[in-house]
Amino acid sequence: MTFPTFALAQQRTSVPVRIDDEKCIADKGCTVCVDVCPLDVLAIDLTRGKAYMAFDECWYCMPCEKDCPTGAVQVDIPYLLR
Repeated sequence: MTFPTFALAQQRTSVPVRIDDEKCIADKGCTVCVDVCPLDVLAIDLTRGKAYMAFDECWYCMPCEKDCPTGAVQVDIPYLLR
């Protein structure tokens, strides 16, 4: 089996896109953040029913944060890119 050459996110706290598990409603069927990400770096953890950043390849384009219906997504834009 061949895996993609993307950089896997090592820790959920060190990635640019953070999901607040308390606000995330992926367990209720929401997939907005995953659907709007042009790089497909977000995924739903099926065991927990929550979204998370699966690959650390974010372009800081922001639709995941802007379109999240509950405000669960936060994109931490590096200081030099602001």
